[in-house]
Amino acid sequence: MPGVQSPRQPRRLVRHGLVCHRPAAVACAAAAVAAALLPVAGPAAAQELQTITVTAERRLENIRDVPSSVSALQGETLEVLNAGGQDIRQLASRVPSLNIESSFGRAFPRFYIRGLGNTDFDLNASQPVSLVFDDVVQENPILKGFPIFDLERIEVLRGPQGTLFGRNSPAGVIKFESARPTSRFEGYGLAGIGRFSTVNLEGAVNVPLGQGLALRVSMQSQNRDDWVDNTFAAGPTRELEGYSDNAARLQLLYAPMTSLSVLASVHSRVLDGSARVFRANIIQAGTNDLVAGFDVTKVSQDGVNFQDLRTSGANVRVRWDMGNGMALSSITGLERVKALSRGDIDGGFGADFLGPGNSGPGFIPFDAESADGMPKHRQLTQELRLESTTGGALSWLAGLYYFDEHIRIDSFNYTSIGGNAQNGYANQDQQNKAYAAFGSVNLDVGGGVKLRGGLRYTKDEKDFVANRVQAPPFSPVFIGQRTASTSADNVSGDFSATYALAPTVNVYARVATGFRAPSIQGRLLFGDTLSVANEETVTSYEAGIKGDFLDRKARASFSVFSYTMKDQQLTAVGGAANFNQLVNAAKTTGQGFEFDLQLIPLPNLLLTFGGSYNQTKIKDPNLAVQVCGGGCTVTDPTEVRGGNTVALIDGNALPQAPRTVLNFSARYGMPLLGGEGFILTDWAYRSKINFFLYESVEFTGKSLLEGGLRAGYLFGGGKYEATAWVRNITDKVVAVGGIDFNNLTGFVNEPRTYGVSFKAFF
Repeated sequence: MPGVQSPRQPRRLVRHGLVCHRPAAVACAAAAVAAALLPVAGPAAAQELQTITVTAERRLENIRDVPSSVSALQGETLEVLNAGGQDIRQLASRVPSLNIESSFGRAFPRFYIRGLGNTDFDLNASQPVSLVFDDVVQENPILKGFPIFDLERIEVLRGPQGTLFGRNSPAGVIKFESARPTSRFEGYGLAGIGRFSTVNLEGAVNVPLGQGLALRVSMQSQNRDDWVDNTFAAGPTRELEGYSDNAARLQLLYAPMTSLSVLASVHSRVLDGSARVFRANIIQAGTNDLVAGFDVTKVSQDGVNFQDLRTSGANVRVRWDMGNGMALSSITGLERVKALSRGDIDGGFGADFLGPGNSGPGFIPFDAESADGMPKHRQLTQELRLESTTGGALSWLAGLYYFDEHIRIDSFNYTSIGGNAQNGYANQDQQNKAYAAFGSVNLDVGGGVKLRGGLRYTKDEKDFVANRVQAPPFSPVFIGQRTASTSADNVSGDFSATYALAPTVNVYARVATGFRAPSIQGRLLFGDTLSVANEETVTSYEAGIKGDFLDRKARASFSVFSYTMKDQQLTAVGGAANFNQLVNAAKTTGQGFEFDLQLIPLPNLLLTFGGSYNQTKIKDPNLAVQVCGGGCTVTDPTEVRGGNTVALIDGNALPQAPRTVLNFSARYGMPLLGGEGFILTDWAYRSKINFFLYESVEFTGKSLLEGGLRAGYLFGGGKYEATAWVRNITDKVVAVGGIDFNNLTGFVNEPRTYGVSFKAFF
């Protein structure tokens, strides 16, 4: 979605990702070999797409030379998506094969690449999509929600990344790179206001300090008033969906000589706002439509709702060119979290057993109000990497990795009837350590052929303890302490070959494997047992083409893939008991394709297209999960096991895995009053999704198309920008998730937002 700028304003070109003075990237290319045949009328235009560089394989290189499916976003693209005050979920469907959702609000995103993800809402849930922020893995899902601001780029690496990013990455990696300190005094400030009293503030200042020192301080503050009214007169939380989300980052770079650099960074986030707002009986029985008369600005609940989150962290990255053709890198990271989130899970008020008129909206079989917190979290990571620097036909990289995490989780239950008193409490404690050694080799064998290969050995250990301290009414028996431990090791890797069809066109083929360590769950507040999922492994095959065409006025990539995952870790979420249970599917398969295209058909006009098709299938004839507690129409075969109705899910698609993702953007700029006027529109589409492992009519999410519009004026030699924007321009609201243990309760996407903003560079 980056834009195009006239040659008079080079600063704007940098922001749009068309000229990159530092390592940067834009929404990477794509769409089929046929793109090479697109005609351009008249003489060649003045503008062309410039080289895109990424670090997808831990080395700076042209994205065209990376033998895997990679997308990158930066500059105006991220600014456009940030305009409405949305969190990281805004990236969903903005690149091929990517979906992001959450039942936890702004704090706990769940990522899916090529259909592979994890719907688990427990605070120690592991995910098969790894998020790496400034070279430090963010393992806990709450860490993955850190706000997007002052970034150099975001890279989305699809498929197993088991060699260089081996921490739970069988589905892929999302890689964030902050804008680094530079030797120039510079910065920017942005202020915006919008619907629901939204106020967005963002800025950064870069200060050279001399003697090889430079400082960069950046911040973001996103604020919104509560815009959902609680119509239940006795509801303790009268208004919902507001937030105050503030984050900052400070970086200090010390580079006394060209052979040595030390970059130290600290960051923090403070979020106060609403937990996810669940809405009782909003899905019309027998359909997946919202009920007639649904009003997104109103709920009727008797529970307490709030979300309080504090995260902080620091990292130190050292690179030393040792001479003799080698360089040593050290990356040390520390992350901490404190969080507490409480919400009305039944989505309504009262309970049906209280008699007519004492509950609603719709059928509320019993009250359900709960909270989950993380009073203690500490993650420590260390990576050492030795690599060749001589260039030439052969290059190599080798490293060691250490991961150490300790978390404590509190789970509370409350009765909404008669004062919201606590009537249940359980806790969990988990310690996780992992060790890895890895290496990779690149070889140019000549004739336009380049080979790459790598291996990684990983050992992962977990110790888990759970206690039910205060027994809730639905699980009154004191069961004592439950413990579990896991230990697993794995060797994963990849091999690829690239062939240059032409100086600007490459084809590639890749085979890769990945691994996710065993997981443990035990919310003893809602059940009496722990569940343990064995490690999962994946083997993936991929082939593709990447190239620049039409005198660098078009850039395209196209890839096809197929994978088989053994013992996939799945989470049976909710059900009648509202209990998370880990299971392993014997086999899961997926196949599909991805494409991306950038095109400058006319001067000052940039078009981007992207899309993917993913077909996933669970293959396990014996695997069954509990179905909803009532009200839904299950379409899978069912049977009774242990007194519970279960659905056989063999042949089902994975949850939250849309078959089709499409995105499009167009930006046109024109000279105006000594500056530039511009207009940009962007659209993202995903097809229908299953909310759960079993399939039902009501808990099938409708397809969703969301678009935005941004119009603005750039002036003062590119130093100032005034814009007006609209997000979700069609105001389409659908259910994007559900709670299935109680009734037809769900949650929805955000309605239309709009506003204005002003940005200044210095």
